[in-house]
Amino acid sequence: MGRYTGPSCRLCRREGMKLFLKGTKCTSPKCPIEKRAFPPGQHGQIRVKLSDYGIQLREKQKVKRMYGVLERQFQRYFGVAQKAKGVTGQMLLETLERRLDNVLYRMGFATSRREGREMARHRAVRVNGRMVDIPSFPVKVGDVVQVSPNRNGQAARIKENLERTKDRSAAAWIQIDADQLKGTILRMPQKDDIGLPIQEQLIVELYSK
Repeated sequence: MGRYTGPSCRLCRREGMKLFLKGTKCTSPKCPIEKRAFPPGQHGQIRVKLSDYGIQLREKQKVKRMYGVLERQFQRYFGVAQKAKGVTGQMLLETLERRLDNVLYRMGFATSRREGREMARHRAVRVNGRMVDIPSFPVKVGDVVQVSPNRNGQAARIKENLERTKDRSAAAWIQIDADQLKGTILRMPQKDDIGLPIQEQLIVELYSK
């Protein structure tokens, strides 16, 4: 599966808000959006009134970039959400939140979803005792996600990450055991657990056209 490899800070500036793609840099004065809170490019400071379609598109792009997925994969997630029981928009956000790389980020073991993806790819993560190297792996209620402490010096790395992210609000849907480098999924994530303003109904309207 492909992934975006360009400058992350440009994505935050394009969406006009912090998407927390660069870990602790996003909470420091070095964050580019603090000094240049306008879209990148030579026409970035020109104000343009968006159409209804443009507003819907920007909301979709924001969520897609936040979780680090590309268009085809995002469309698949939307298809799954449509078939699931429940409100489509909420089911879409739940599906994205259940990604393994996002879970590692929510636990504070990774400072960003990109780092969580790297941990999984490096075969340092186990789910219910089994090694999982797929960042998009969907966790379920009751799953135990644990990082192997002896894998590429992960114990020291996670201890440092936990210190860096100690001021971040803990995920209420995950029970975290920092000493054992593991977390247990207590319930399915809800929209309120995301912590960023998302209008998922706009995404539903966009794909329903």
